Amino acid sequence: MGSKVTSGSVPEDERAAVWSGAVSRTLVPVEVVPRTGTPFDGRVESHRLGYVRISTLEADPARVVRTAALIARAPRTEPQVGVGLQVAGRAVLEQDGRRAEAPAGGLLLYDAARPFTVDYPERFRTHLFHLPRRLLGVPERELRQVAGTAVGPAQGCGSVLLPFLATLAASAHGYSAPVGDRLAGSVADLVSTLVTELTAARPAGGPGTPNDHLVRRVREHIDRHLGDTELSPETIARAHHISVRYLHRLFEGEGVTVGRLVQQRRLEACARELGRRGRTAPTVSVVAQRWGFVNPAHFSRAFRAAYGVSPREWRALGAPEAG
Repeated sequence: MGSKVTSGSVPEDERAAVWSGAVSRTLVPVEVVPRTGTPFDGRVESHRLGYVRISTLEADPARVVRTAALIARAPRTEPQVGVGLQVAGRAVLEQDGRRAEAPAGGLLLYDAARPFTVDYPERFRTHLFHLPRRLLGVPERELRQVAGTAVGPAQGCGSVLLPFLATLAASAHGYSAPVGDRLAGSVADLVSTLVTELTAARPAGGPGTPNDHLVRRVREHIDRHLGDTELSPETIARAHHISVRYLHRLFEGEGVTVGRLVQQRRLEACARELGRRGRTAPTVSVVAQRWGFVNPAHFSRAFRAAYGVSPREWRALGAPEAG
């Protein structure tokens, strides 16, 4: 089901407020400040593709602000990640002290659960994709590390993600629910890949140390072999031709042990898959086994400890939403 709001049918002095309200109801609560003194003109059209909300915004120059006060006052909702695909006009995003500009054809990545500002200095058209942060399966610290970033069409996986998102935005209204669910999963996978790619290109902690490259290699190895039930500190150390003791020393400054990291990444993969809707979704036990958990009871305990609910309750959270 889609929705469409235009400011052209209301009195001129109310148009900016009407458009601001439409954006807030469709995405997240924001403040809109028009950049010109002329009567404001704006349109918002929105569709849902599985658990992904796709909204097209077209308007006169404006500044869109999500403040900490707005976040605090709003009803508690599931944290969302936003991806903005510029179709026309420029967009300048500020979040976490970063400033990124996307021209037409570029992409912006932001965390909608935290304050941000997007400045549109000229009339613009943009496609905004909002999806639950939990379904990306990436650590929050990695998302914080890359939120407020612009990506170009020739930059890494941007060459795949940008045309894919543009196609979805143009055709979102025409997909059946089962197809939409599967496409939403593809969006989550690609955005997750983008976050991982940007994180690898921008390691945290300034210039880093000579061991940073090895730590990244170990993390990549873990992510590639999550489904291997033999994955352990011993097999990881052997694959990188280092001792287990040295492997543990590498991760002393990472805030997590190697064994805990393996379990954390497996749980994140399970949570991402279980949270996706679909009539042919695999059982909880199949998902657990696919990501390297051999003991169902251990998986259930670990999942509840990490997410506060059982795997089946988590799956229920991904049930179709109204609207």
